Amino acid sequence: MTDHNDEPTYTIGELAREFDVTPRTIRFYEEQGLLSPKRTGQNRVYCNKDRVRLKLILRGKRLGFSLAEVKSLFEMYDTNSNSAVQLEAMLELTEQKRAVLNQQLEDIRMLMRELDDVEARCQEELADIKRGKIV
Repeated sequence: MTDHNDEPTYTIGELAREFDVTPRTIRFYEEQGLLSPKRTGQNRVYCNKDRVRLKLILRGKRLGFSLAEVKSLFEMYDTNSNSAVQLEAMLELTEQKRAVLNQQLEDIRMLMRELDDVEARCQEELADIKRGKIV
């Protein structure tokens, strides 16, 4: 789909298919102020900026960013032409996410060690039972 400015435009269905999300998800992002399509009657018309933003929202979600964090980055971009500000904010968010993930990774490693210990004890007791030793 293209509009009269020859800028490519997209329907909600086209974006939903391209990014493997539901139209309801896209409408939710619109309600949250993350996307702002134009309207032609009842139909939403998305421009390339909306498409890029949807891609960034989904990437942000995959990386563990909240929608509020994504929105604040968008607002920074919209109000400040200095990309250094956005880059510094992004670096700070990235550092925070990395710290959280490292803590989660350490917690998982600890749980895996505990599971290994429980499994080893169960195997030993089972082997003792099979050899006729009653524990």
